[in-house]
Amino acid sequence: MRTHEQTLELDCGKLAPTFTQRLMAGLAPLAAVLRIVRNRSQVNGLHELDDNQLRDIGLTRADITSAFLASTFFEDPSEHLTQAAKRRRHIAVMRPYRD
Repeated sequence: MRTHEQTLELDCGKLAPTFTQRLMAGLAPLAAVLRIVRNRSQVNGLHELDDNQLRDIGLTRADITSAFLASTFFEDPSEHLTQAAKRRRHIAVMRPYRD
């Protein structure tokens, strides 16, 4: 057999995850829970702002209350607030074009 006709079978399919990758995958759920708790605390802190400050960031008190009511304990209420602010911004931008 000639040299150029020989093939070498390498098992390069899937590499085993490293220790760091396994550790990060194991800690990911804990990090997600900590992030949700931190965001809930930050959203709760929005209650301390007055109505003008909330309006500056595109929110109302009703948005904050509905974010807490719409999200379960393990959901991030900041996502609801982000969507509410985006909707309000879209309405404000489109209003001049309707008139």
